[in-house]
Amino acid sequence: MAPVHFEEDYWSNRYVNHQTQWDIGSVSTPLKEYFDQLANKELKILIPGCGNAYEAAYLHDLGFKNVYILDISLLPLEEFKRKNPEFPYKHVIHGDFFLLDDTFDLIIEQTFFCALHPSERIKYAEKVKKLLSLNGKLVGLLFDDPLNDNHPPFGGSLEEYKSLFSKYFKNVSIEPCYNSIKPRDGRELFIRIGH
Repeated sequence: MAPVHFEEDYWSNRYVNHQTQWDIGSVSTPLKEYFDQLANKELKILIPGCGNAYEAAYLHDLGFKNVYILDISLLPLEEFKRKNPEFPYKHVIHGDFFLLDDTFDLIIEQTFFCALHPSERIKYAEKVKKLLSLNGKLVGLLFDDPLNDNHPPFGGSLEEYKSLFSKYFKNVSIEPCYNSIKPRDGRELFIRIGH
């Protein structure tokens, strides 16, 4: 049976063994285009399960100075700090998303949700609700594909996600993604979810 919570050792071992198939080496097109149209550079942004955090580097280069990244594995965070020395170190959080205590205007979803065991999805939705400021939003991508049932990434469907998030949020927009990268074309949903 799959572990309910994948611990730091699990993810660090995947980095050590180069088992990081989710890593596309840059910010994905849907998120890049979303970031490009954001006008408010003061937004407080969280990227949980950030991995190599290309999104954070891109946002920082655009002038967003209130970006926070979080990962349960220290390895990608150390690598990110090495590659992005101007990024504020105090915004790099080594820890468990579910233990985070803060509020954010924007939480970016990019392959974190699918890394969690499906038994943690209710807990994820509840935590996002607590972490979002009054007008905050969860924005990003989810897989519209069943994927695996015994190890990450875990997939799902539009109907399943709508059912989950509608229990916690009034504004739930989940649509097929029109600008996915080629390997994920037809298999991604773009989400915009808020109070």
